[in-house]
Amino acid sequence: MQVKERDIMGGLAKGLKVIEAFTAEHPRLSISEAADISGYDRATTRRCLLTLAELGYCAYDGKYFTVTPRVLRLGTGCLASMPLPRIVQPWLDRLSEEIGQSTSVSILDDAEIVYVARASQRRVMSIALMPGSRLPAYCTSMGRVLLAALPSERALELLSAGQLAQRTPKTQTDVAELQRILQDVKAAGYAFIDQEVEIGLRSIAVPLVGARGQTLAALNVGLAATEEPMHAMVSRYLPALLRIKAELSGILV
Repeated sequence: MQVKERDIMGGLAKGLKVIEAFTAEHPRLSISEAADISGYDRATTRRCLLTLAELGYCAYDGKYFTVTPRVLRLGTGCLASMPLPRIVQPWLDRLSEEIGQSTSVSILDDAEIVYVARASQRRVMSIALMPGSRLPAYCTSMGRVLLAALPSERALELLSAGQLAQRTPKTQTDVAELQRILQDVKAAGYAFIDQEVEIGLRSIAVPLVGARGQTLAALNVGLAATEEPMHAMVSRYLPALLRIKAELSGILV
């Protein structure tokens, strides 16, 4: 369905874009900072932020804005209505207890992954991950699994859409090399990262495939980096991930 421009509420669209400017990396924003991230001029951004503050979605201390818990209402309703989190959560809980590690399921939203379900055993990242949390796709194991499932042209478009941040000294940001990695991921059927998102964090991911063979989401295990070689960790945890993938393949549609 093609919506006519006159039927689009520009103010609502701008307000949502300003909300999206708040991230784990930028939890407090001034008007100028929010304007730079959203791409709107300062006056438009100021009106959006003041409106959000008036409605209770932001707090304002005279210089910086922060989102309030009320903004969660915008996302929890969506997550609650999605069947995927309800289906996979029991499998995540069982897997997490079995292997003693945190497990997650995410979906792809343009160039980011969005966590839709999680079973946490221990905290291995400096930020708390939960359903609704977002991370870049290019440097995460689940993101690479999901990008590898796309047509190569679409994956390249997403990788080239913006600057790829060097989150750690180990982060791969070269687009050509990332394309090669995605080819390897597609051939192997899994992905792993070694401290590319954050120092001290490793992870392994597999795609979750529906009954018709389409990749719907990704499942991963998050691991603390140790002196143990990465290939040894893959050998230890990949079989359990593949077993859960196989069990869910006949259920997800």
